Amino acid sequence: MAEAPEYPIKDRLIDRRSSLERALVTAPGEPELERLLAEVDAAIERTDKGTYGICEVCNEAIEQDRLAADPLCRFCLGHMTQSQQQALEQDLELAAQIQSALLPPQGCVASGWETAYHYEGAGPISGDYCDLFPAADVLHFLVGDVSGKGIASSMLTGHLHATFQALVPLSLPLDEMMGRASRMLCESTLPTYFATLICGRAHSNGKIDVCIAGHNPPVLMAGRDVSLMEATGLPLGMFCEERFTVRTFDLSRGDAILAYTDGLTEAVDPSGLQYGTDRLVRLARENRSLAPSDLVSVCVKDLRAFTSGAPRSDDVTIMAVRRFSADSGDRRKC
Repeated sequence: MAEAPEYPIKDRLIDRRSSLERALVTAPGEPELERLLAEVDAAIERTDKGTYGICEVCNEAIEQDRLAADPLCRFCLGHMTQSQQQALEQDLELAAQIQSALLPPQGCVASGWETAYHYEGAGPISGDYCDLFPAADVLHFLVGDVSGKGIASSMLTGHLHATFQALVPLSLPLDEMMGRASRMLCESTLPTYFATLICGRAHSNGKIDVCIAGHNPPVLMAGRDVSLMEATGLPLGMFCEERFTVRTFDLSRGDAILAYTDGLTEAVDPSGLQYGTDRLVRLARENRSLAPSDLVSVCVKDLRAFTSGAPRSDDVTIMAVRRFSADSGDRRKC
């Protein structure tokens, strides 16, 4: 028999049971509430017996992302009923639609900065996070990667979007904003879930503040110097009381930052060789004068050529943020 995953789940199930009991006070005898209460009780019993998270048919571990999304889950993917499989397909389709609707507009231009991004899931939904928040004199850009895969991870990307949508307008210092976001993620998710993240605040005067929370170091293209930034902190949500470090750069016109997720640098060719950061830095150096949309397109094209049809197992996000060159203007707004 497979080992049951270690989830601090019992307290959460007990909280759900209390909520259902309160609901039954106002709607006594409601069949659906009573059914859910019985399922919660059965799940609590499984935690006591040490069988929680084990498929009742094959005795193998249930996929962790499914348990995170549905703590009452009793069967692994291979032993779902037809109606459950249909419901899962519908959930995946809805999740993909929601995720697509939350993506920022392409070609966002604001506060003297222009952007472009490529966002591609390994499956119908993605655990990558990509966002832009333009304002009158500042542009926030974010690229992240949520731990795990599947519906639970895609749900957390929506959670991150809502979190920063609420925090950005407060104009907090960047390290404080990241600390609050980390605490909110930590307090609202299971300990096995966290997010690596790059959060940048680009000012109209060319100053750019960057916080890297355990994420792949972005490529900084400043004049002829093309290099990787250093990570400055742990991922968001790993601990409820985290502190983050912010680095500040002064970028000239035409300078840029290229952010990405590990689906790019850890992609492999047919022989198993990884794409790697050295190849990305070299590509950025050769194409540093390109506009963001062209730079992102070159990266995607190079990735396709490198993998040569090898199966892809991870999501890929690439974002370029460039300060306007001298002959550029606000061609479009976000």
